[in-house]
Amino acid sequence: METGLTDGTQKLTDAFGRRISYLRISVTDRCDLRCRYCMSEAMTFLPRSALLSLEEIALIADRFIARGVTKIRLTGGEPLVRRGVDELAKRIGRHLGQGLDELTLTTNGTRLVEHAEALAAAGVRRINVSLDSLDADRFRTITRTGDLARVMAGIDAAVAAGLRIKINMVALKGVNEDEIEPMLAWCADRGFTLSLIETMPLGAIDEDRVDRYLPLTAVTDRLRERYTLVPDDYRTGGPSRYWRVQELDARLGLISPLTNNFCDGCNRVRLTTEGQLYMCLGHDDRVDLKAAYRNGGIAAVDAAIDEALRLKPRAHDFRIDRRAATPAVARHMSVTGG
Repeated sequence: METGLTDGTQKLTDAFGRRISYLRISVTDRCDLRCRYCMSEAMTFLPRSALLSLEEIALIADRFIARGVTKIRLTGGEPLVRRGVDELAKRIGRHLGQGLDELTLTTNGTRLVEHAEALAAAGVRRINVSLDSLDADRFRTITRTGDLARVMAGIDAAVAAGLRIKINMVALKGVNEDEIEPMLAWCADRGFTLSLIETMPLGAIDEDRVDRYLPLTAVTDRLRERYTLVPDDYRTGGPSRYWRVQELDARLGLISPLTNNFCDGCNRVRLTTEGQLYMCLGHDDRVDLKAAYRNGGIAAVDAAIDEALRLKPRAHDFRIDRRAATPAVARHMSVTGG
């Protein structure tokens, strides 16, 4: 593996020559919503005793930054339900401008009113908000428990705190596909980017993913009947590929793991709240950084990270059809982080 950092440690390059520069950290598997495409209604969450402490998360993040990670995203579950997450953001944010280029967060927005200013003070400048409908009744149906007004208040609080916002919308056939154009127009009016996401086969849920799967190729074909879509070279370091919608002066992102595999340029690894480092969202290979740290300190964490890089696969194997109706992996998205 390639070296070159000032402290002599190895940069993060996998067996296929891809530079790993982006770490997603799930600070909790818990969430205050139960989105139908993501979770079952009755979920069993990890006991608190199984979790990494926030101090351990911060120390592991330090090591990734020392080895060349330039972007960290805090995720969940819903990250803002974990007590102390603002302090964790502040602790990691101290590296901004000193190896770390960006600290971001993905949230469902339900607790942004309470946290937006603290996140901005920690150095967060941009967040992703998951929002699948602008209709209050439909939003509650999709999330099972969600209050759209609370999310909208959170978005307003984030804007007031100076945070830039990208809206993440999972495209669901027969559920919210009629809202894609209204959501795009709403985002354009507010100066937000919209990213559409294909539903992913992660974890057993109470819904039939085959019936709800909406390929984004079909969505863009429909949009092109009314709008001019021009490729946009804007990048955030994640899997989104962007288009400019000229008539709306809007930016549209597409996250399409099924119709347009984006693995060749993968630069990401994911740390779960219990300390498992997953190299790919669609595979079960992982290394235990919690055990490594608690048994051997930072040196053992480095060795485990090196092992993870050797194990990182070339690509996922996501499929959604009747021949592959079972999830690609058993764990839910809330375990690994979005």
